[in-house]
Amino acid sequence: WDETHFGKMGSYYINRTFFFDVHPPLGKMLIGLAGYLSGYDGTFPFQKPGDRYEQHNYVGMRGVRLCRLVSSCLAFLCLSIQLLELSKSLPAALLTAFILIFDTGCITLSQYILLDPILMFFLMGAVLSMVKCNSCADRPFSASWWFWLSLTGVSLAGAMGVKFVGLFVVLLVGLNTIYDLWDLLGNLSLSLVMFGKHLLARVLCLIVLPLALYMAMFAVHFAVLNRSGPGDGFFSSAFQSQLIGNNLHNVSVPE
Repeated sequence: WDETHFGKMGSYYINRTFFFDVHPPLGKMLIGLAGYLSGYDGTFPFQKPGDRYEQHNYVGMRGVRLCRLVSSCLAFLCLSIQLLELSKSLPAALLTAFILIFDTGCITLSQYILLDPILMFFLMGAVLSMVKCNSCADRPFSASWWFWLSLTGVSLAGAMGVKFVGLFVVLLVGLNTIYDLWDLLGNLSLSLVMFGKHLLARVLCLIVLPLALYMAMFAVHFAVLNRSGPGDGFFSSAFQSQLIGNNLHNVSVPE
């Protein structure tokens, strides 16, 4: 059922048809983009689970181009987190990666048009970036430190932009940041000015940057979906007047 739902959402993006959904737009936009780049024209109706795709080019959305691509990166991210930062043990890292590779759930999820592989990619990207940034704690404000801190913020925006369950990794990074700042505050050799720089850097990269990217996703969402669709009725008349094909299109609506 979920593939039917998210496949239809991808078709809406390709056809630029406005719709209403409970999830943030990033994952569905990526699914639509993968379908568009692979030649899918957005004409399959996705009416019920089990319908045959027949001549429709669904491969890009379903597996080869997107879901399977990001799923294949999960083992590498898991290996990097374990080997480079956490256990620092090659056998433990390989065991963890192989468990993920041969997990039936991950294999199944990577074969369909779903948000979960995309979500897991951003979740693990955020964790990897966080632990890599922690490893650069002895050289703060270096190029690598800024890179991993910024990439953490980008990954947080990505996780939140796919599903709201991404809040859990935001909580994880937030607790890690609070612990890090508390440790810096207790360092008597660190001046308050330098502590203020640390605080400002984290505010910029872990709050301002993710929020800006999250809002940018919705800006793209509303710019692409400019045609009337099944989600019109949830919004104001003024908004409906901007949608091509709506009964109120270009009608002067009072404030």
